[in-house]
Amino acid sequence: MEHVTLPDGRTLEYLVEGPSAAIPLVLHHGTPSGTVRYAPIFDEALSQGFRVVQASRPGYATSTPHPGRIVADVAADTAALLDAIGATTFVTVGWSGGGPHALACAALLPGRCLAAATIAGVAPYRAEGLDWLAGMGEENVEEFGAAVAGPEPLNAFLSTAASAMAQVEPAELIEAFGDLISEVDKKTLVGGFAEYLAASFREAVSRGVAGWREDDLAFVQEWGFPLAGITVPLSLWQGDQDRMVPFEHGRWLAAHLPSAEVHLVPGEGHLSLIANFGAIVGYLRSHAAA
Repeated sequence: MEHVTLPDGRTLEYLVEGPSAAIPLVLHHGTPSGTVRYAPIFDEALSQGFRVVQASRPGYATSTPHPGRIVADVAADTAALLDAIGATTFVTVGWSGGGPHALACAALLPGRCLAAATIAGVAPYRAEGLDWLAGMGEENVEEFGAAVAGPEPLNAFLSTAASAMAQVEPAELIEAFGDLISEVDKKTLVGGFAEYLAASFREAVSRGVAGWREDDLAFVQEWGFPLAGITVPLSLWQGDQDRMVPFEHGRWLAAHLPSAEVHLVPGEGHLSLIANFGAIVGYLRSHAAA
C-alpha cells in the first residue's frame, strides 16, 4: 500500500499495479469497503493493458478523514493521485457507492477522463421522480434514515454495525447481509469472492467508521455536479434483483445520463453483476484506445 499527500495536507492511501506507461483504470470501491486486491478484477484490467489504481476514500483505513466532503470532492483527490503517479489521462469504474464517485470524475475531469462505467451505482438522493428507498433491504432503509437524521444518529447506527463487520468471515456474509441480498447474489458468495468481500469489509472499518459515515452523508446531499453535463463515454450496469441499490436507481440514471450505454440486466443482483467486469473493461479499453 502506498500513500500520497494531497494539496490540503491530507493523506490518501492507494494501491497501484501495472506498467507505468499504461493508462490507469481508477477503481472506486463500494460503501463500506477498503482497498483490498481482488485478483479477478485486477488481472482482467491488467490483461487488457491498463495500469490499475485504487484508493481508499477519505476516512477509510489510513486515508485521512475529510468531514463534510461531497461526492464531487473525489475528482480533485483523483487528479492529485494521478499527478503523483505521473498519469495524464485515465478511465474509471465505480461499483455501488463508488458509482457516484466515478460519475464525478467523468463530469469534473473531462479533459483527463477518457471513459467511465458504473456498476449498480446509487442515484442522487433528491432525484426527481425516484422513490429513493423503495426496494432497498430494511438495513439500508434504516441506515439512510439515520444519514438523513444527521451525523450523530448515523454514527450510532454505523458504530453498532461496524462492531460485527470488523470480524466478519466469508461463511457469515449471507447472514450478515440479511434483507440486503437477493437469491442470485447469495449464489455468488462462494470461494475467492466471499473471501475478498469479507476482507474488504474488515479493512473498511479497521480504523473506525469515518469513511463510511462520510460516504453516507455525501450520498444524501447534493453531489456537486450536473449529471447532464457528462459527455465522456459512459457504460451503466444495473440488475433487477438488486436489494442494495434498487433497479429503479439504474433506470433513473439511464434516463438522465445522455452519454450512457445502458445495460439494465434482468436476473442480475448487486454482487452478481461483477461477472460482467470483463465486458466493462473491454468498453473502457475501446475508448482509451480511441
